[in-house]
Amino acid sequence: MKTEGRPTSPTAANMNDVKTVSGSKALDQATKLIFETGTPRRTGVDLPDPKGRASRLGPHAREGEIGLPGLSEPETMRHYVRLSQKNYAIDLGVYPLGSCTMKHNPRLNEKVARMAGLSDVHPLQPISTVQGALELMEELSHWLMTLTNMPAVALTPKAGAHGELCGMMAIRARLDADGMSHKRRVLVPESAHGTNPATAVQCGFTVDEIPASGDGRVNIEALREKLKQGDDVAGIMLTNPNTCGLFETDIMEIADLIHAKGGYFYCDGANFNALVGRVRPGDLGIDAMHINLHKTFSTPHGGGGPGSGPTVLSDALKDHAPVPYVVKTDTGYSLVENTEDTEGSFGRMCAFHGQMGMYSRALTYMMSHGSDGLKQATEDAVLNANYVQASLSDVMTPAFGGVCMHEALFDDRFLKDTGVETLDFAKAMIDEGYHPMTMYFPLVVHGAMLIEPTESESKGELDRFILSMRSLAERAKAGDVERFKNAPIHAPLRRLDETKAARQPVLRWTPPSKVSEAAE
Repeated sequence: MKTEGRPTSPTAANMNDVKTVSGSKALDQATKLIFETGTPRRTGVDLPDPKGRASRLGPHAREGEIGLPGLSEPETMRHYVRLSQKNYAIDLGVYPLGSCTMKHNPRLNEKVARMAGLSDVHPLQPISTVQGALELMEELSHWLMTLTNMPAVALTPKAGAHGELCGMMAIRARLDADGMSHKRRVLVPESAHGTNPATAVQCGFTVDEIPASGDGRVNIEALREKLKQGDDVAGIMLTNPNTCGLFETDIMEIADLIHAKGGYFYCDGANFNALVGRVRPGDLGIDAMHINLHKTFSTPHGGGGPGSGPTVLSDALKDHAPVPYVVKTDTGYSLVENTEDTEGSFGRMCAFHGQMGMYSRALTYMMSHGSDGLKQATEDAVLNANYVQASLSDVMTPAFGGVCMHEALFDDRFLKDTGVETLDFAKAMIDEGYHPMTMYFPLVVHGAMLIEPTESESKGELDRFILSMRSLAERAKAGDVERFKNAPIHAPLRRLDETKAARQPVLRWTPPSKVSEAAE
C-alpha cells in the first residue's frame, strides 16, 4: 500500500513526545497540582458565617486566609479520578511485588465490613451493646489459633512490625519473670525482614546476625557456634518461609537448639500465606508469630493503613499477652482491660482493641473459603510462583536452585555484560504495563528481583506477564540498551532523578511570586 503524499506518522519510540494544546493525550487527562487549579475563594459548599460566637483564640486567631485550595464539586471529582488513573493497583493487573502479597480483596469482605453493627461500633460503647463485635473477635481468635495450633492470640497489634513488638515483649516478660534478665542476645538471620533486628533493639535486646548457607537458608552450623558463645541467648527471630521464598528445612532442629539454651523462638509470620492449611507453626516449636491479616487473609494492603498483625503465643508465653483481650463468660462476651486482672500481662500496646474492619474482612475470607479453600489458596500461591520461576528460568537466573514457596527470586546474572542494570529492567516493566517486582531485596542476593504472583492470578494473566518478562530479558541480551536507559517512555512522568528526589525532596508547594509590572 502506497503512502506518498501523506504526513509521516510518529513512531512508537517518539509517540510519547507528541505535544497537544490541552496537555492531555486522549484519555490521559492533564492533571495539575490542586494548588494550581483551586483558589481559596472557590468551594463546592456554601456555609454561612457563624453568628453570635466569639473566637476563643484571642490574639492567636488567624487573620489571613488559610491558603487551602478550593474546587467546585465536579472539579474535585475530576481531580481525584484523574489522579487515580495514574495509579497502578491490584484491580488493574498483575501486581508482582515479592514479600508484600498484593492479592485480590474479595468484595464480599467489603460488604460485610460495612454492615451496621460492625462499621459503626465505637470502642467506648458499653460492653452490653457490642456483643456481636466481641463474638466476631472471639471467632477470629479461635480460627487463628486453630490454623497455627497455638493456645493464645493477641489481636491488638496494628501491623506486622507491631506484632513483632508484641511477641518480643512477651518473650522479655517471660525471661524477666523467670529471673533470666541477663538473656538479652537475639539471633537474627541475615535474610530476615529489616523490622526484625529493629524490633529486637527496640525491646532492649542486642542483635547477633546469623549468615546464610549456599542454598539461601539459615546456616545451621553457624547457629550452633553462636549458641556456644555464652548463656545470654534470649531467642531467635526467623522468617519462614524466608525472604528468599524458601522453606527453612531445619526449622524444627533450630527450635530444639534454641529451647535447649533457655531461649524462645519468634517466627516472622509475614509469609504465612504460603503455609495455611499445610503447616501449623505451633507444630514446629514456634513460641510467637505475628500474622499479617492484609497478606494472608486479604484485608486491604498499603496506603498507610489500616493494618492488623495479630500475634499467636505458645503455652510458655500466653500468660504474658497484652490487654485488652476477649473472654467468653456464662452471660456473653467481655474484655479483660486491666493487667491487674491477669497473671503476667506485659501491659497494653494500644488504647483499644485493634482494627474492627480488618477483623471482619479476615473472618469473612476464612468463612467463605472454608478449610479446603484456604488450603487450596496456599497451594495455588505456591504453584503460581513455581510456574513463574520455571517459565523464566531459561532467560532469567533464579537465585537458588530447586522449587520455591510462594515467591520466585531472581538475580541479575542474566544481565551481565548487557549494559542493562536491575533498575533499568524495572523501569522497562512500567512501559509493559506492570508495576515492577520487589527490587534489590532481599539484600543477600545481588540485583534481586522478587516476584510473588499470589493465588489471585489466572494462568492466562500469568502467561501474559511471563511473555512480557521474557521479551524484556531477550531485548536486554540483544543489546537494546538505549530502550532500557530511557524507560519508562509511556508513563505519566519519564524517568526521574531518584537520587536528587531522595536528597532534595520538594515536600511543600509554594505559590509563585508575583511579578511587579512597571508603571506606564
